[in-house]
Amino acid sequence: MKRLRVGILFVFVAILLCAISCRQNSFLKLGAPKLMAVPSGFPAINFPKGNEFTKARWELGKKLFFDPILSKDSSISCASCHLTQFAFSDTTAFSVGNGKLRGRGNSPSLANIAYHPNFTRAGGVPTLEQQVLVPIQEHDEFNSNTLVIAEKLKQIPYYAQQAQKAYGRAPDAYVITRALANFERSLLSGNSRFDKYTYQGKKNALNHSERRGKDLFFSKKANCSSCHNGFNFTNYAFENNGLYTSYADSGRLRLTSLETDRARFKVPSLRNIALTAPYMHDGSLKTLEQVLEHYNSGGKVHKNKNSNFVKPLGLNNQEQKDLIAFLKCLTDNEFVKNRNFRNEE
Repeated sequence: MKRLRVGILFVFVAILLCAISCRQNSFLKLGAPKLMAVPSGFPAINFPKGNEFTKARWELGKKLFFDPILSKDSSISCASCHLTQFAFSDTTAFSVGNGKLRGRGNSPSLANIAYHPNFTRAGGVPTLEQQVLVPIQEHDEFNSNTLVIAEKLKQIPYYAQQAQKAYGRAPDAYVITRALANFERSLLSGNSRFDKYTYQGKKNALNHSERRGKDLFFSKKANCSSCHNGFNFTNYAFENNGLYTSYADSGRLRLTSLETDRARFKVPSLRNIALTAPYMHDGSLKTLEQVLEHYNSGGKVHKNKNSNFVKPLGLNNQEQKDLIAFLKCLTDNEFVKNRNFRNEE
């Protein structure tokens, strides 16, 4: 009888260990379908030729994303300013870079960055691969360059081997920029309660206040969807919203040298907006309530303000509460808790 109990215990432990192993393997052996599954209501992702999604490229990009080796003094990584639990945004108005230098603005969320037609708040970079070079080279960010980084990576067996596996070449600028872009394209967020209600047919996903807020958001009265539209809640245009009468940051003018572009910034996505405070290009507004107060007032006078959309709204207290309730239902908790995007080894 004792021998039988020992045998049963051994079988139970074996099954338990097998289950744990299988669970770990299912996480470690991620494939393209699970990682790159396009959410309901989203269009297909266009991958640039030569940087199509593969597991090896994704793994290399993820490793680089969390590695401070990219910065000159190895003090910060991409993940230092794009925090997973905050939808890959930062929690400070001005992110801190290499040498503890203050950056130029608030780091935006990377959720659904695969769909953006241009990058940086001024829109001066046309591809995600090229965007990777911006923080690497900026003095108040990584303050480094890809040639120096590549030489460091070549001395590390994992990077040397993974670069060959992913791109068939040693670590270099091509590998660094493409691997990081490959990983960032997998940051797909489309399973909020709004998505469940709108795209998945779950009509109980939103309460009465959230539904009223949704109707108001898309109404002519609030006019939010004039700029924040489509599946990603942005038209990717460059606008001035009357935040100031005079701006310290010249915005898109830096790129075009046109006065009509002064203090114009790319319209951000509102997905996961409840997690990405502080708000505006300079992080000057700390809460959603402050943001709504700004738009409800119509903003300040500026020659480039889009007065067709940014004007006094006349929203009462209940309408403002309903709008904020709707904005909060754009949070995708599964996205921010996804272990695939965490630095777990």
